[in-house]
Amino acid sequence: MLDGFVGPKSCLRVDKVCGVTAKRVVIAEDEALIRMDLAEMLAEEGYDVVGQAGDGEEAIRLATEHRPDLVILDVKMPKLDGLSAAEKIAGERIAPVLMLTAFSQRELVERARDAGAMAYLVKPFSKADLLPAIEIAASRYVELAELEREVADLAERLETRKLVDRAKSILQTKFGLSEPDSFRWIQKTAMDKRVSMRQVAELVVDEAGGSD
Repeated sequence: MLDGFVGPKSCLRVDKVCGVTAKRVVIAEDEALIRMDLAEMLAEEGYDVVGQAGDGEEAIRLATEHRPDLVILDVKMPKLDGLSAAEKIAGERIAPVLMLTAFSQRELVERARDAGAMAYLVKPFSKADLLPAIEIAASRYVELAELEREVADLAERLETRKLVDRAKSILQTKFGLSEPDSFRWIQKTAMDKRVSMRQVAELVVDEAGGSD
């Protein structure tokens, strides 16, 4: 147990994670109309679409060239699918990846996550769906960077990420925090107690009875 451990009701609420706001975006979607609509939605919200691709290979090339703040990929594309492109982009830490899919099957979501996607969005979607998904992708990318600094071993990092995700879900449900707020609370508590984020997450999960 951590001495003095308390719930996050007294924590300082944070509206933005480290000021992270994706501005420059590369989008990859093989259906031209959807790609145009997506670019228009982003432009209306002040995002700068620096590259548009119709296949996964072009998406990787544009992401590597422009080093954007966000890459949005459709799952099914010619030449190279979105999951393979996401794995390459995420593996080289170029930018957070948001996946677009016409399906919401659990298996596909898990494959996208394993490929390095930070969030996903099911088509058809509206601007009201798109913007929160971008926020989630950007904030999770920052979280992953924080975990990488704390945990060097890849396998342990994946387990830690899963545990932190469970703890975040519990904090969101129990205290009404947003996802970024939940992570920041875990991070701040770890710093204050001089323990790892994994230890804090384990305690949150244990105190909730092992489930959210």
